[in-house]
Amino acid sequence: METLQNQNVLLFTRTMGLGGTENVVLQLCEILNPVVNKVVVCSCGGVNEKRLLAMGIKHYTIPDIEKKDLKTVFSTLSQVKKIVKKEKITIVHVHHRMAAFYIALLKMQNNRLKFFATAHNTFTDKNGLTRFAYKNASVIACGEEVKTNLIEYYHLSKNKVAVIHNAVKPYMESIKPDAYLKKLKEDGYIIVGNIGRLSEQKGMEYFIDSYKKVHESIDKLKYVVVGQGEDEQTLKRKVKEENNQDNIIFLGYRSDIQNIIAQMDYIVLSSLWEGLPLTPIEAFSVHRPVIGTAVDGTKEIIENGNNGFLIAPRSAHEIAEKVIELAKNEKERLEMGEHAYTTYKEKFDFSVFQANVLDFYKQRI
Repeated sequence: METLQNQNVLLFTRTMGLGGTENVVLQLCEILNPVVNKVVVCSCGGVNEKRLLAMGIKHYTIPDIEKKDLKTVFSTLSQVKKIVKKEKITIVHVHHRMAAFYIALLKMQNNRLKFFATAHNTFTDKNGLTRFAYKNASVIACGEEVKTNLIEYYHLSKNKVAVIHNAVKPYMESIKPDAYLKKLKEDGYIIVGNIGRLSEQKGMEYFIDSYKKVHESIDKLKYVVVGQGEDEQTLKRKVKEENNQDNIIFLGYRSDIQNIIAQMDYIVLSSLWEGLPLTPIEAFSVHRPVIGTAVDGTKEIIENGNNGFLIAPRSAHEIAEKVIELAKNEKERLEMGEHAYTTYKEKFDFSVFQANVLDFYKQRI
């Protein structure tokens, strides 16, 4: 009988940079490393390679799997095949559709290889590639909306897709004050945060656009944006053109997200699409409510009017309305924060995720 402790696991993702998917890969490393024979990771690299090194996990750098020219495809396939052979891999767990495509090809040559895949987002493109990539995989969907997408759009078999919600660890440390946020609180400001990659997906422009209406109603309130990304300079120019540099502040990348959120009053998630986002879970873990767009997995986290508000995407007006409502009603804000924490403990605590992941692995080896 095969057991977990005999397994050699390859976690195959696009990057080990900053982002929710990369956080999940790190969590899987932490969960699996003590109970399997070994874990290795392959990706095109990034800042989180340091975290892997600290955990004693080997990282193989491969080409960026978003590049689909024939030379890169053949090179990548060859490199992954060598990693599987060298490390005597028994389970490959992928975190990107192109990674799944490569392992689907490898599995045609090595049917004994166990093939797991986590779907982190909903999509409506690349139908043929996606169906081929996931056809022979045991799939984890990070939320019910992602599972529905896989079944209804890509026609995956319902019994091949399990839902395991993303999670974050509880924040057990004392708050380490950020000098800027501390000064804002001392000066009596309400702090509204938006945390995420500065990219089209996160809808930051609508968050920025909402400030004008908020400022007309609430004087002592600041917006704080946490994150980096390809749209950073565009967003900063937008803020500067509107003379809001003192009202909408960019903190850049922070590794201590829960610590930072705990120093804010509430959070806005302005995303245009999501799988099951970590930001509202991180906010809930430190008793902060979230105003989030009613897209995909966000609707599985935020209960409208209970632990936050759900609003339409691409609506600066609706963001402003709910920001104003919570700014004017401290009692509602605090009550929602407590409801948010209850949701976190019941559904999104790391221990729940850990138990579900280990159960998924044990049932499929």
